[in-house]
Amino acid sequence: MKIKKGDEVVVIAGRDKGAKGKVIQAYPDRGKVLVEGVNRIKKHTRITQTQRGAQSGGIVTQEAAIDVSNVMLVHDGKAVRVGYKIGEDGKKVRVARGKAGLDKNGEPKEV
Repeated sequence: MKIKKGDEVVVIAGRDKGAKGKVIQAYPDRGKVLVEGVNRIKKHTRITQTQRGAQSGGIVTQEAAIDVSNVMLVHDGKAVRVGYKIGEDGKKVRVARGKAGLDKNGEPKEV
């Protein structure tokens, strides 16, 4: 999966289209990411007693996972596609694809 935890992304499809946020959690096995402030849902939880006597529960608002195909990485303020190339040290490096991901020499920029 090309989107990692800590990446800045923009939503490109769905009810939160255009919203930007930081990836809180990535689920590569399910192909989903959890984005801060995006795809918020209301979850109804049972009111329970804690050890100190306080009550917790009720209606809780939280983020839900969004499919990775509905987000794009933001690099230098622009949404870019992501690819990989082999760096000088022989390791895989993420690079931005397309015109927004090119530097002045026409080479892909590292993300």
